[in-house]
Amino acid sequence: MEIYQGIILGIIQGLTEFLPVSSSGHLVLGQIYFNITQSNLVFDASVHMGTLVAVVLVFLKDILEIFKSLVYYAGTRDTSGHETNLALAAAIIIGSVPTAIIGLVLKKFEDVLFTSSLLVGSMLLVTGCLLWISRRYYRIEQGKPLTVSRAVTIGIVQGLAVIPGISRSGSTIATGLFTGLDRKTAARFSFLLSIPAILGAQILSIKDLMESQGHIDPATIYGTIVSFIVGLAALKLLLKLVNTGKFHLFAPYCWLAGILALISNFI
Repeated sequence: MEIYQGIILGIIQGLTEFLPVSSSGHLVLGQIYFNITQSNLVFDASVHMGTLVAVVLVFLKDILEIFKSLVYYAGTRDTSGHETNLALAAAIIIGSVPTAIIGLVLKKFEDVLFTSSLLVGSMLLVTGCLLWISRRYYRIEQGKPLTVSRAVTIGIVQGLAVIPGISRSGSTIATGLFTGLDRKTAARFSFLLSIPAILGAQILSIKDLMESQGHIDPATIYGTIVSFIVGLAALKLLLKLVNTGKFHLFAPYCWLAGILALISNFI
């Protein structure tokens, strides 16, 4: 992989990991465009770690507060004053279970899932529909609490978002809105839930990386740095758009990208 290709793919990863347009789908299309037919496990893992650092940085205060509450509860068994953080921690753990199960199952089909522009195009159309439908829900916010059932539902959707073309952030935030969460809670939980999912996926890839004896080349280094910088900006932009009720504006882009991907499959 050339350095310029690594930078471009790093930009794509940074933008699409958080904007509701599917990072995996765009990376597949980008690699197809560059005619990169051989899987680059080192590069994929590195750029994902770049965007993981970005989300951790943005939600660092929340993460530290949750960690402090867990430590306090572990030492005292007292929940006083820590109920909200402990409930959020429980929701993240519970929501991560279906994500992990579905992710492990779909991983067995990654050779098929990550090579088809037809699949990516079709799933981008689905993502666009989810985003467009969500506009009805954030205009009439119900403000329901983050319960176990809602956490599990969002976790299931996050697991299905492994399929290229289904936006993880778009589908999970939309699902949060569908289940009655307010915009801020839906977005916050979506990205906090993404941390163990992304981290877990990278841990699972360590064995593959060792077996492939991959090495970190300049393209990977530049791509990772770019994915972090662009991802940080994209995440802040998305949070602003969600809070201002403009989340659905990405739907037309998903439809257009999906149609172009479908057309390219037959050219």
